[in-house]
Amino acid sequence: MRGPLKTALLFAAVAVTPVTAVYADVFKYVDGSGNVYFTDTPLKGNRYKLEWHREARKLVRENQQSYIADKTGRRIAARGRVRSSKAEPVSKSMAKRRASVEHLVRANARRYGLSPALLHAVIRAESAYKHTAVSHAGAQGLMQLMPATARRYGVGDSFDPAQNIRGGAAYLRDLLDMFDQDVKLAVAGYNAGEGAVLKYGRSIPPYSETQNYVRKVLKYYGAERPSSFIMTAR
Repeated sequence: MRGPLKTALLFAAVAVTPVTAVYADVFKYVDGSGNVYFTDTPLKGNRYKLEWHREARKLVRENQQSYIADKTGRRIAARGRVRSSKAEPVSKSMAKRRASVEHLVRANARRYGLSPALLHAVIRAESAYKHTAVSHAGAQGLMQLMPATARRYGVGDSFDPAQNIRGGAAYLRDLLDMFDQDVKLAVAGYNAGEGAVLKYGRSIPPYSETQNYVRKVLKYYGAERPSSFIMTAR
């Protein structure tokens, strides 16, 4: 379980302007007490330890490449598909794949203070529990980590379920902290990148791919939590 943790968001105006041509770098710092700070400028002083730094230009370029490649591939895959507000039944083969990583999901949910249901929803949406999955954009493994994201979270082999789920869970935890525990924004950031969510005033980016992805994850999340209130993406 995660202990008490304070998250400070120290973004300048670029983080709250709905649409802007300026992109801010993202820095993550942790102090000696375990408090987390997300900022668009470096923090000074020995009390702050830099966890990672995401360069804005690289982030934007990677997000654009990922969006274009995934949009093309998924448009082809989506032809003839009927949309449903309910999660599709899990096949026997998917259920078997899911069972094989259940212990990893629960362990990382505890480690990063996440809902196992949310982790399952993201994995199902990203790869249908196929640990060898590779997207048109080059994302890999169960939680479809882009190479830069894998490096950021110390994942050496994205096809290794243990490493992949750990890296994806750590990223999802950071996104939840960055966006005030808002599941919809965290999920949007997981798909489009945190920079895209910040660019559009801390809202779900107006990309059909991302908006459909958020709906899908929330649908699966609701299926994992049948007795809970089900959120909808807007």
